Amino acid sequence: MQPDMNNGVALPHLQKLGYEFYNRTNVLTIAKALIGKIIVTHFDGQYTAGRIVETEAYNGIIDKASHAYGGRRTNRTEVMYQQAGLAYVYLCYGIHHLFNIVTNEQDTPHAVLVRAVAPLAGIPVMLERTGKKKADYTLTRGPGNVSKALGIVTGHTGQSLLGDVIYIATDNFPIKPREIVATPRIGVDYAGADALLPYRFILKGNPYVSGKK
Repeated sequence: MQPDMNNGVALPHLQKLGYEFYNRTNVLTIAKALIGKIIVTHFDGQYTAGRIVETEAYNGIIDKASHAYGGRRTNRTEVMYQQAGLAYVYLCYGIHHLFNIVTNEQDTPHAVLVRAVAPLAGIPVMLERTGKKKADYTLTRGPGNVSKALGIVTGHTGQSLLGDVIYIATDNFPIKPREIVATPRIGVDYAGADALLPYRFILKGNPYVSGKK
């Protein structure tokens, strides 16, 4: 899945995911189903898109790795308690803007982190945003790079994914069940036993997947 140099022309034959995709009770099901889907951003006439190849599920108040563990509610996490299909973008280490998708019904703070995508459109824009000289596999590997390349920042928290600014779509890209692998999440050692849960989903063998091979 080598990056092409599509200069921002909208991809054809995309079907935007609807509210019912996000408003489901099992966040693991959604995180797994997002593998192979396409995330699109359209800011100020700049169109970028990438195929999702790595996600992590966060299971709300019972998940020690979740920002909402124990029912915690802050100005930052309040969006997680809102309706499904919203963006939750937070700042990590004061540098990286991490893009999450709010799922499940209101007051159930489930979310899915998008950790890696394979670029499909708007590669020159992604290079400009990230300051990279060439489109290698680091362009959109890791959640910080995903947001940077796609132009997503904390100001997009609360943005509906049902509109035309940021959305997830399908082009019916064929993926066999055995191609999706579940592993423990990355960087959540503080969560104790919950850090070992197989809540991370990857497209097996894809070069954009982050973490140790």
